[in-house]
Amino acid sequence: MPWSTRDTMSLRQEFILLAQQEGSNRRELCRRFSISPQTAYKWLARYAEQGEAGLVDRSRRPSLSPAQTHADLEQAVIALRQQHPAWGGRKI
Repeated sequence: MPWSTRDTMSLRQEFILLAQQEGSNRRELCRRFSISPQTAYKWLARYAEQGEAGLVDRSRRPSLSPAQTHADLEQAVIALRQQHPAWGGRKI
C-alpha cells in the first residue's frame, strides 16, 4: 500500500469542498480529518472571506508585545554595552 503524500493545503481544500456540499455532516468531517470543530469553522469562515488564500498558515507571532522595552531605552543599553564590552547584564 503506497504512502499518502498529501500536504496540509490540499487536505484543507478537500475539507472545504466536502463541507460545502449539500447535506454534509461537518462534525463527521472533523472526525475524519482529525481536526476540532473550532478549527473547521475557522477555515470555513476564512475561505468564505478570502478564498484559498485564507487557508494558508498564518504567523503565530503576537501583534503586540506589551512587555517589550521601549526603543529609546534599548538604544541606551546598546550604546552602554558598546562603551563597556566587558560589562554583563547585571552591571549594565
